[in-house]
Amino acid sequence: MANRLAGSTSPYLLQHADNPVDWWPWGEDAFAEARRRGVPVLLSVGYAACHWCHVMAHESFEDDEVAAYLNAHFVAVKVDREERPDVDAVYMEATQRMTGQGGWPMTVFATPDGEPFYCGTYFPPAARHGLPGFRELLEAVVDAWENRRDDVLASGAKVVEELSKPHTPPAGDPPGADELHAALVLLTREYDDGRGGFGGAPKFPPSMVLEFLLRHHARTGSQAALDMVEHTCAAMGRGGMYDQLGGGFARYSVDADWVVPHFEKMLYDNALLIRAYTHLWRATGSSFARRIALQSADFMLRELRTPEGGFASALDADSPDADGHSVEGAFYVWTPDQLADVLGPVDGAWAAGLFGVTDAGTFEHGTSVLQLRTDPDDPARYGAVREKLFRARADREPPARDDKIVAAWNGLAIAALAEAGALFDRTDLVEAAIAAGDLLVSVHLGASENEDWGDRLARTSRDGHAGPNAGVLEDYADVAEGFLALYAVTSDDAWLTFAGVLLDVVLSHFADADGGFHDTADDAEQLFRRPQDPTDNATPSGWSAAVGALLSYAAYTGSAPHREAAERNLGVVRALAPQAPRFAGWGLAVAEALLDGPREIAVVGPYDDPATRALRRVALASTAPGAVVAVGAPDEDTVPLLHDRTLRDGRPAAYVCRHFTCEAPTTDADVLAAQVGARQDD
Repeated sequence: MANRLAGSTSPYLLQHADNPVDWWPWGEDAFAEARRRGVPVLLSVGYAACHWCHVMAHESFEDDEVAAYLNAHFVAVKVDREERPDVDAVYMEATQRMTGQGGWPMTVFATPDGEPFYCGTYFPPAARHGLPGFRELLEAVVDAWENRRDDVLASGAKVVEELSKPHTPPAGDPPGADELHAALVLLTREYDDGRGGFGGAPKFPPSMVLEFLLRHHARTGSQAALDMVEHTCAAMGRGGMYDQLGGGFARYSVDADWVVPHFEKMLYDNALLIRAYTHLWRATGSSFARRIALQSADFMLRELRTPEGGFASALDADSPDADGHSVEGAFYVWTPDQLADVLGPVDGAWAAGLFGVTDAGTFEHGTSVLQLRTDPDDPARYGAVREKLFRARADREPPARDDKIVAAWNGLAIAALAEAGALFDRTDLVEAAIAAGDLLVSVHLGASENEDWGDRLARTSRDGHAGPNAGVLEDYADVAEGFLALYAVTSDDAWLTFAGVLLDVVLSHFADADGGFHDTADDAEQLFRRPQDPTDNATPSGWSAAVGALLSYAAYTGSAPHREAAERNLGVVRALAPQAPRFAGWGLAVAEALLDGPREIAVVGPYDDPATRALRRVALASTAPGAVVAVGAPDEDTVPLLHDRTLRDGRPAAYVCRHFTCEAPTTDADVLAAQVGARQDD
């Protein structure tokens, strides 16, 4: 019989709807039940594409005996971390504090008041590798709860007390040129000169650091910054973390050489990387960067786009192999014999050499992950081989898709697709970005033909219906960022208006009276601690994303409150960068924009005039950090940046401004390119 998760909008929760565990969704009802029964809460947090979440589910949560014991002694609560990042954040902090590490699945034992007293991640069914077996752990917790409850309650209270202490770095002045140079120096020390990227295994794509380095190069001309971007992008795009047949990136590389990925594909990684490779092309004209950006965008449209126009959260790491067993990476890996079966012996051997497929294998069980370490000597042959392998792979059972729409990640996707579409003349990408934006407005903001749109954002939706969870700071900030990118590309004022509405909510409901931003609104559900984290991780922190969007919005509108909020809250980057610049990448990128202005580029002229279009194209190709672009017809009542901008001798003109103070207008696209750092050789 299905449990209480059966009505969920989360694919992850639905994966557990038929477990013998009597799961509860997160909510007061679950904790009230724990208080009524006088038992602790088992909190299990994961997400649909998580490999080890599946493993623990098969080993323990689908086991009737384990489930019976769990049901008798606990209230079991299942949480999708992507639906409730606030719940995930506060309990992950507790897990890291208690164990020194974190990850998913996250396993937390808490009091009926939600105070954690024992935390961990994956637990095997029987003890191994220094970990207790899950049933053994359950029995130990029950023993402690029944015989040493005062100690358990005291432990939980102490954890909450420690985590509730203020620990956010103080606000201050934004980082200046010296601090940004110092961050570059620190990054060069942590850089892997031989293999690209930062640190050792596992290696994650440093998307936000790449954006900082590109902006730093644009502002200063630093060759060291550009070299790190080009080397890292080449290593990632040629390695196994990149899908050499279908495009798109896996979540990270388990090794330091970018050979073997953790195979799940996340929307946010691909959105951020499309933007990074697009911006690398914008800076250098690299045909390689263009190819990776467009192949990844095509992957997103082909495999992540939903019927409602949004983008699904992820593809699973696992899929059925030829024997029907769910195996990590089964959809993506090859043997030399499999290549020969599809291509014939001659082309199969050539492809094996080109893609690094060996008899011993580079992954598991003699299989290899495809790599493309060097460009093929016969591009036509490569194209034909790649297409045949792609079609043959389509006959395999594909990974499952988590098809819920996460507002923040769709905001990142909108920004990436809008920019790539405009710069690469791909109107289909721009149209996809607009459709995703329309979905966020109509479903996540609650607009309809009969009702005015609201100002509060739902975190998720599925099948065109908003989920029950409130948007967090990153949702408001990343969606605003996406809408601002859409305005720059489409000149549709509605996107700027929507961005302003979201940012006003940021200032009124997420701002901390002591400085900075909280990750949850002041009227959101109160957890044992209100989460507040300024560090960038797999995505920009809500804090740094909010600062970036506020700065861009102020550049369009001249709004002093929005700019002042951006400047005031960049001070945290000055505190973070000397300690961990790798975890302040987006904040550093925004600081580069602030130091550069950011530049405000206004193009005035009839939309259908070729001269207007030429100026607009150059403006969008600007490498100036965080530059904003507004295009409008003469005398059009539109955004403040375009007010009082006129034609020049009757011809379309471009104005390059900082703080609404402009240089002399120009009608010459080459002059504009020099003003804004745009290439004119493509």
